[in-house]
Amino acid sequence: MTIKNHRTSVAPWLFSLLAITCTPAFAEQASTPPSNLLTAAVAWKQTAAEFEALYYQGFNIARLQLDRALQEHKAGDRPLAIISDVDDTVLSSNSYWGYMINSGKEFFDDEAWDKWVADNGPVATPGAVEFLKYAQSKGVEVFYVTSRDQGEKTYEYALANLRKNQLPYADDQHLTVYRDSSNKEPRQQEIAKDHNVVLMLGDNLNDFKRKYYVADVKQRSSLMTEDKEQFGRKFILFPNPTDGHWLKAIFGDSEPPATAENRAKFKAAAGANAWQVKD
Repeated sequence: MTIKNHRTSVAPWLFSLLAITCTPAFAEQASTPPSNLLTAAVAWKQTAAEFEALYYQGFNIARLQLDRALQEHKAGDRPLAIISDVDDTVLSSNSYWGYMINSGKEFFDDEAWDKWVADNGPVATPGAVEFLKYAQSKGVEVFYVTSRDQGEKTYEYALANLRKNQLPYADDQHLTVYRDSSNKEPRQQEIAKDHNVVLMLGDNLNDFKRKYYVADVKQRSSLMTEDKEQFGRKFILFPNPTDGHWLKAIFGDSEPPATAENRAKFKAAAGANAWQVKD
């Protein structure tokens, strides 16, 4: 009797579930892969006027600081210089990320990036050309220090990207490309021997100092706070919510694979310091 009642009470629910799961809509939903975790970040980069404004703001602040340095510069002093990162600082990666979203790819794809670089995909970020040409007009040298690896033609591609966008000082003397390291300090220190480096431009803390290259969110934040007086003065930081060493601090990898484990880590990171509802 108990078994009969159990069967008669469960059967309608079971048949309803089977009906739902057999519908085309449910099948389509089940087969659809999860959306790209960076979709919102890319949408913001592609459409937000605020994103562009932050670049203009950064270069406006850089110009104010450069003018101050020029006023204080005296005859006989070391020549003034600017050190700049390339990707997502003076060259935009927006079209690459648009491709990633449309292709259903997540986080980063080395093969796609390499083809995009070789195809001269990067374009100048808002305000970059104007500011760097202003620096050139004042006799201030600009040195580009970047980390890339597209094989034997890496340097050739990087130089072509700069020249295509008419950035000043796009030559062998002013461009350094590290293929096997993201540590830019050796070249930065060499430049500082003969120049007074008044500004450093980057979208990643590691563009300013190697000490920030740590795989821990809280430690990275603490190290940044030690230099808080430098931001907006010597360090000019631009927005980049899609890639960089902030990802390494979360995942232990700057280019994490799109695994279920990493999705969980990303959600946990987004939920950190969350408001706790009181009963």
